Amino acid sequence: MDYFLSNIDVFVTAIWTTLFIVFVSLVAAGILGLALGIGLYVTRPGNLLSNRVVFTVLNVVVNIVRPIPFVIFITAIGPLTKNVIGTTIGPQAATFALSLAAAFAVSRIVEQSLVGIDPGVIEAARAVGAGPGRIIFTVLIPEGLGPLILGYSFIFVGIVDMSAQAGLVGGGGLGDFAVTSGSQRNNWVVVWITVAAIVVLVQLGQFVGNHLARRALRR
Repeated sequence: MDYFLSNIDVFVTAIWTTLFIVFVSLVAAGILGLALGIGLYVTRPGNLLSNRVVFTVLNVVVNIVRPIPFVIFITAIGPLTKNVIGTTIGPQAATFALSLAAAFAVSRIVEQSLVGIDPGVIEAARAVGAGPGRIIFTVLIPEGLGPLILGYSFIFVGIVDMSAQAGLVGGGGLGDFAVTSGSQRNNWVVVWITVAAIVVLVQLGQFVGNHLARRALRR
């Protein structure tokens, strides 16, 4: 415990680093994944912008990338990270890799959320002359908002989980703190406190997500 108290500033820095990685990744992956998920949905055969070729390509890409373990993904895209961020180490590099990895998971959640929308609602919008763009932004997203928020809450937990591996590229954060200041020093108090902090962060994110989803579903 004395070691933890004497390094409390490092612990606080790790919390802020994790928050930075998680929230920037959530926003970036949320936007990229939303666009990709909508693309998957509208190009499905028989849908708004039905295009079998585009749908097949998007579907195959998502199916290939999504199952790749993050620890392998973050290494495999090293050259791309170097070109875009300018370095393959540090919180920014970890955030870039995490954003890309999470975007593919978000896309599938978005697609599945939109598939559950009553087709009759879309047909009604078509009947009054609404174009694809208007249907997407005024019908699809509002109708699927509740499930989408729940899906994003699920992704938030996944991003927190993946952020623990940011230490592999010198990204820091709570996961790295638990390993370098905890388990590697056989200091289990540090590990337990760090785990507790991660649990609190996840619970807060899940609580906010559930609250927003309930409000969206009751509107």
